[in-house]
This record gives sequence, C-alpha cells and structure tokens, in this order.
Amino acid sequence: MKILVAYYTRTKTTGKLASAIAGELKADIEEIVDKKDRAGAINWLIAGKDAAKKMLTDIEPNKHNPAEYDIIIIGTPVWVGTMAPAVRTYIENNKQGFKRVAFFATQGSDKEQKVFADLKELIGQEPAAKMFLTTKEVRTCNISAKVSDFISKIK
Repeated sequence: MKILVAYYTRTKTTGKLASAIAGELKADIEEIVDKKDRAGAINWLIAGKDAAKKMLTDIEPNKHNPAEYDIIIIGTPVWVGTMAPAVRTYIENNKQGFKRVAFFATQGSDKEQKVFADLKELIGQEPAAKMFLTTKEVRTCNISAKVSDFISKIK
C-alpha cells in the first residue's frame, strides 16, 4: 500500500506528529507550505479569522501527486475548531485524486473539535481513521499509544 502523509504546521507540533506517523508507516511525506506569513501574534489572529471564514490561501506546489497513493493521511493544527487554510486549499486542489483518507489533528484542547466533520464534508468521504493529540501530548512525546491505534486502523 502506497501512503502519503500531507500536513501543515505553523509551530512544528503537527510536523512532529506527521514525521512519527510517516516513519511508522514508511510513508512519503508532504509538508503543505502556506505562502502567507502566519508567524507572530498578529498573524496568528489573522490565521484564526481566515480558518473560521473557511478561506483558501496560496500554497507551494505539491512535491507528490496524491492520485498516485492508496491513502492520503491529512494532518492539520486546529484553529478556531477547524482546519488551517493551507490544508483546506490542499484538499480543494487535490481531492479529486484521493482514493482513501485518514485524518489527524493537533490542538490545545483535550476535547474533539469539529475539524474531522469539516474535513469529511470537504472531501466527501468517511476517513479510514482519525486521531487528535493535544499540543502537550506531542511536545512531551506522549504519542505512541494513540499513534499505534491510528496506524492499526489504516492498515
């Protein structure tokens, strides 16, 4: 099975989790790069507004063609309960080539947000698996049990 892990990260938290998942699955990895500056407090507030309004953004071109993969694992930080604009743009640009999907998210809260429902609605298919971890869990490397469970659902 050919697997691609596609993710966006602003603070490197989602990227750390994406690398762990890709490593366990021996998957290819694609960082979704937002051309809009999201660093700093002001840009963080603008990013939240953009996410809440379900806005698209300008992203770097893909390095991998998602249509060549059996499953795309999509990772996003949770902003205002939903996905980052760069992830929304990646999906809009590529969803016609998605055969199967799985979702993971990183967030401050320990309660599941609406991000998975938003991802499912945007793509139009049920995920093979979904997982969220808190920023604290990722930063303290307390991820192995949840990642193992997530991966077992994908295989």
